[in-house]
Amino acid sequence: MASQLLLPPNPFTKSASAKLFFTGDDSTLKRKSKHATRVSNGFSLRANAALRSNHSSSVEIPSQWYNIVADLSVKPPPPLHPKTFEPIKPEDLAHLFPNEIIKQEATLERFIDIPEEVLEIYKLWRPTPLIRAKRLEKLLQTPARIYFKYEGGSPAGSHKPNSAVPQAYYNAKEGVKNLVTETGAGQWGSSLAFASSLFGLNCEVWQVANSYHQKPYRRLMMQTWGAKVHPSPSDLTEAGRRILQDDPSSPGSLGIAISEAVEVAARNEDTKYCLGSVLNHVLLHQTVIGEECKKQMEAFGETPDVIIGCTGGGSNFAGLSFPYIREKLKGKINPVIRAVEPSACPSLTKGVYAYDFGDTAGLTPLMKMHTLGHDFIPDPIHSGGLRYHGMAPLISHVYEQGFMEAISIPQNECFQGAIQFARTEGIIPAPEPTHAIAATIREALRCKETGEAKVILMAMCGHGHFDLSSYDKYLKGELIDLSFSEERVRESLSKVPHVV
Repeated sequence: MASQLLLPPNPFTKSASAKLFFTGDDSTLKRKSKHATRVSNGFSLRANAALRSNHSSSVEIPSQWYNIVADLSVKPPPPLHPKTFEPIKPEDLAHLFPNEIIKQEATLERFIDIPEEVLEIYKLWRPTPLIRAKRLEKLLQTPARIYFKYEGGSPAGSHKPNSAVPQAYYNAKEGVKNLVTETGAGQWGSSLAFASSLFGLNCEVWQVANSYHQKPYRRLMMQTWGAKVHPSPSDLTEAGRRILQDDPSSPGSLGIAISEAVEVAARNEDTKYCLGSVLNHVLLHQTVIGEECKKQMEAFGETPDVIIGCTGGGSNFAGLSFPYIREKLKGKINPVIRAVEPSACPSLTKGVYAYDFGDTAGLTPLMKMHTLGHDFIPDPIHSGGLRYHGMAPLISHVYEQGFMEAISIPQNECFQGAIQFARTEGIIPAPEPTHAIAATIREALRCKETGEAKVILMAMCGHGHFDLSSYDKYLKGELIDLSFSEERVRESLSKVPHVV
């Protein structure tokens, strides 16, 4: 159900909730700002949270990451060696990852301690605010209570540093000098560039060509933090050259960019590869979001009825939802947990659950996941971070076990929701979380029809300050809903390895 574009007559109308809460002497101010997260205009995001609700509670940064595998009665299928089709051994990954990351990828421990050095860096922006979207509720005239967990206050403007920092830390601790990676919209690349700069590491990034040209300021962020950035496909790797030979104007894809970065890591002993989504250790690091959010929701006296997040590779969705799925497995709560993906790249809702490569060239291990086929190159939608052919194996497994659901939404409806959100809540979302916003608006309008006062919790994983060209196209009426080609997917799926 598409939502109707409603705009408030005056979103800046004064109200009691809009009064500054900073009162008292200097010592009081210092105590109140202990866990504040700063944004570029100098206001505290935690202050922002307090302005939007009747009360605000400061929480500590979680000291452990949560591993959902420990609580699953049916364990996810293991990754396989791309040549032998046998389960991957730790030594098979040693040329790509440091030892601690390899351990985290396969661990069955329920909780993993966050290193003190990582926690100290987290304190630059964590804890992040949980904000009630009262103005959006009023605009939609819904009885639902909408909360969003906002990760846009990090140095890179998204949730991605939650994993970039520990990955850089573990590599530096083991003496690695060079890190390589891929990035779609640029949020992961800029996050790893930021983290690498803190630990004195060299960073090289292959950015999907469409985003490289569409979002030059993301590239400049990476370069400011010292990274080298290449459009992908590039002529620097065999994988890139093959793609360019077949299609010199290829828009690129995350699968291609992964192939290029993995190829460089594999041929250089002093270089390791970092991934911003999909793999277990990345989803593990992101659970700092959900663990933090649970404490904040408890402080508000709320329990979510519906939890919504966008999905591409799955890191931000897993980060918010996995700690809640743990409570769901215990029978303590029973929220609907809904993943939202772009209609032009719907791996969960249209893909097959099968072993497939994580990259286009077939250099990575085979992973059991929902996939559109590793050869599938999605249309150049504006949500560059969601243009991935497969879903995280762990999310795919949780989906298969029935603990969550998934829908897909076209990009025009998503940007329509983003405009409503920006003009009520003030934050301009990145294109990726606009999918979560659109799904949240759908749910809130259903509550308006039924009269249900549901509590909706939404993942707002980053701001869109470097995505304004996308908003420009939407506001000019030039944004197109790109279609999903069944024929292209059938062709791509025909190349998925047959694993018995």
